[in-house]
Amino acid sequence: MLILSRLSAFLSFILLACSSFASFAYLPVAVDGQPVPSLAPMLEKITPAVVNISTKGRERIQENPLFNDPFFRHFFELPEQPREKINQSLGSGVVINASLGYVVTNNHVIEAADEISVTLRDGRQLSAKLVGTDPQTDLALLKILPENLVAIPLANSDSVRVGDFVVAIGNPFGLGQTVTSGIVSALGRSIGIEDYEDFIQTDASINPGNSGGALVNLRGELIGINTAILAPGGNGGNIGIGFAIPTNMMNQIIQHLIEYGEVQRGTLGIRIQDINAELANAFGLKENKGAAITGVERGSAAEQAGLQAGDVIISVNDKPVSNATELRNRIGLLRIQEKINIGFIRNGKLMTVKAKIDGTETIQAESINRFLAGMRLKEDSQGVVVHDIKKNSSAWQLGFRKGDVIVGISRRVVKDIAGIQALLDGNVRSFSVQIDRNGEIFNILVR
Repeated sequence: MLILSRLSAFLSFILLACSSFASFAYLPVAVDGQPVPSLAPMLEKITPAVVNISTKGRERIQENPLFNDPFFRHFFELPEQPREKINQSLGSGVVINASLGYVVTNNHVIEAADEISVTLRDGRQLSAKLVGTDPQTDLALLKILPENLVAIPLANSDSVRVGDFVVAIGNPFGLGQTVTSGIVSALGRSIGIEDYEDFIQTDASINPGNSGGALVNLRGELIGINTAILAPGGNGGNIGIGFAIPTNMMNQIIQHLIEYGEVQRGTLGIRIQDINAELANAFGLKENKGAAITGVERGSAAEQAGLQAGDVIISVNDKPVSNATELRNRIGLLRIQEKINIGFIRNGKLMTVKAKIDGTETIQAESINRFLAGMRLKEDSQGVVVHDIKKNSSAWQLGFRKGDVIVGISRRVVKDIAGIQALLDGNVRSFSVQIDRNGEIFNILVR
């Protein structure tokens, strides 16, 4: 009986404790007299700066050449088919300057768009003007009516550290704003989707439709533009690996777009590669850092500065260079004619030289004919060369590739960009392009 009595008393105590716990099992409004931390006040200030972007554009429909044969169409009684289809896309954007109406987004959000609309959080829908794009970093700058706008303050993204808490804000599918939180997982990531990459990696959920949205710190300052996610099997789902373009890179790109309408990239005229353990040992380096020069172009800024194959570049303007990608990013974002200090190692000795950044004059092929959208052309000793091309763009789908040399338009020889412009304009809908690819001549039909 004594045991039963004690057991009964113990059970009564447990029930009383559970009852007391249940009566207080709610989230407290304060802890030790202090309000529970919340991101709501910060978000209320900056979410009006994150906008929805919708676009409309026309895309040429690829069709079998037989369908263009009048006899074939008549024989099979085929009706006329539209050669273009209307594409629509949705994404996000960030107001970075309220007084001038500047909005930053991803290039892939507005690529090939004929109409761009920006919807603010208060419901206003504004027509946007495209200031400029940079497919190589996947950034675009828009301008809207600067009336009662809110802009996000910009942070110095170089001060971001792995482990910092961050918040991703977007407007997916036009459903309204979404907010997710996480931490910075890694810095300086390169994943091979763009030509110039220095991504901030985060585990804050960045879902489809959030492209072009904001990645902010807990002070509500913009540290990056959300751009990409890694998803298993290409199903678009989020697994906690998202990437954002740092604001410092964004700032450099935006200044070029405002001033020139495009990015005029600098170049040294060198071929480079990463330093591995074997190369570090061969060059007498203490660590596997830097970018080894494997070749120097004649007449380039590098040759004029005295750089040689075998030199290992370890710094630019006294900032360390970790690898070839970092060096390429650093040089590519400098202004043409800008003077820089380059630190390098030659035969085990630390040396420095001054160099003046060269530039590569290029032109967007879309400015010549809209069906060639997605590639940039330059002139060199070979003729007219495809300097770069955006994957899955109109030009890419037609079959153009980086390094192709355009030698003819509709069987007429061309030697420069002016020659192409003389034969084409934005209204020409059917023509052929002859290209030289590694010594072989190919014919690309544009219809």
